[in-house]
Amino acid sequence: MSLPGPAYSLRPRHLGRGAALTVLFAAVLATAAATGALPPGDEADAARAVRGGPSAHPAPRPAPRPGDGAVRDEVVRAAAEAAADGKSAAKAAEEVVSRSGDRWGAVYDRSEYEDYQRALDGSYTGVGLWARRTADGRVEVARVQDGGPAQRAGLRPGDRLRTIDGRPVRGRTAAEVVALLRGDGPDGGARAEAGTEVALGVQRAARAWTVTLRRARLAAEAVTVRRVGGAVLIRVSAFTRGSGARVREAVARAPAGAGVLLDLRGNGGGLVTEAVDAASAFLDGGLVATYDVHGRETALYAEPGGDTGRPVVALIDGGTMSAAELLTGALKDRGRAVTVGARTFGKGSVQMPSSLPDGSVAELTVGHYRTPAGAVVDGRGIVPDVPAPVRAEERARAVLSGLGAGA
Repeated sequence: MSLPGPAYSLRPRHLGRGAALTVLFAAVLATAAATGALPPGDEADAARAVRGGPSAHPAPRPAPRPGDGAVRDEVVRAAAEAAADGKSAAKAAEEVVSRSGDRWGAVYDRSEYEDYQRALDGSYTGVGLWARRTADGRVEVARVQDGGPAQRAGLRPGDRLRTIDGRPVRGRTAAEVVALLRGDGPDGGARAEAGTEVALGVQRAARAWTVTLRRARLAAEAVTVRRVGGAVLIRVSAFTRGSGARVREAVARAPAGAGVLLDLRGNGGGLVTEAVDAASAFLDGGLVATYDVHGRETALYAEPGGDTGRPVVALIDGGTMSAAELLTGALKDRGRAVTVGARTFGKGSVQMPSSLPDGSVAELTVGHYRTPAGAVVDGRGIVPDVPAPVRAEERARAVLSGLGAGA
C-alpha cells in the first residue's frame, strides 16, 4: 500500500531494476494489467526495483527500522547531502533503503516514476497483442486489442511470432517477448516511444511474412466481464483508475439471479481507492479496511447502496496482492463472498513517497493495514475458504451453484 504516489509490489525488492521493470510491463501487456499509485491517503502497488546491493557508505549510521519514520528522515538527509556534494541523490537514497531492511522500499528515477504515473491510468505503449508460449516453446498471439496496431495489421489469435526486430523469440519467456515488443532498453533503460516501429516475423499455417507495426499509447483492459453459464465472471487484473466503477457497472448490469465470480488471481494490486470502490459494489457501506501510518489509524469505508443479495465467489491465488488482498479481506470478513483458490501473497504494508533533489522518488514503508476483522495480511496472506490448487474456476462455479446462483 502506498501513500500517495506510485508503488509497485509484484515482486520483492531484491529483484534487479531491469528484471522488476520487465515483470511490471509484462503484466501490463500480457494481462492488460497496470498498477500504480495513490492520491493522498490511498494505496498503490506494482513491481519494485532498487539498484545495488549492500551499502558502501563510508560512515554508515545505524540502520533505521522500516515503518518508524526514521528511514524517511535518513533517506531525505542522505539525498540532500549527496546533492549538495554534487553526487547522486538517488544512489545515496538507495544505499539507505538497502540498509534499512524495508522489504518494499524502493527508489525510482524520474523516467521510471513517470512510467508508473502513466500506468496508473491503465495505459501502456505497445502494439496491442497478448502473447503466450506453447508447450513446445513457441510464441503465439493469444488475442489482439480492438483498434490497436496489431489488429489493424490483420494479426489474429493463433498467429505464431517467429521474430521481433529480427530476433528469434522461440524459447523466450513472456517477459522477454514483452520487452522486445515494447522496445525496452537494456537493464530497464529508455523505452521506445509511441510512433516507433517494430518488425514482427509472423507465421499462419504455411504462410510466413514480416509486418511492421507502429507502437501506440493504448488503454489496458484491467476489468473484463463475460458470462460463464448462468453466472457473470468479472476479472480484475489490476486496480487502475476507473476499475472500481467498471466492477460496479458490471454488477449492476448482471441479470437478476446471476451469481458473480470475482476473479482476483494474479492481481498485483493498484489504487486502494479503486479497490474500495469495487468493494462498494457488494456492500451497503461499512468498513473495508483499516491502516496505520506511524501509529495513526485510518479507516476505509464502502459507499452505501451496493448489491448485498447476489451470491459472490472470489477467486484468489499467490499472485493476489495488496489492494486485491484488501478487497478479498473485506468481502471475506464481511461474509459477502466465499473465497476459492490458494493463499494470497501477503503484501499488506503501506508505502509513502518522498521526492528527492534530483527528481527521483523514494517509496518507503510507513505502516500496515488490517481487514475488517482485524487480521494482519502482511507476511501472512489470506487463506481461502475453499482450497483449490487446481481447477479453481471449476470449483468456484460449483461453490456458486451451491449458493443458489446460476453458474
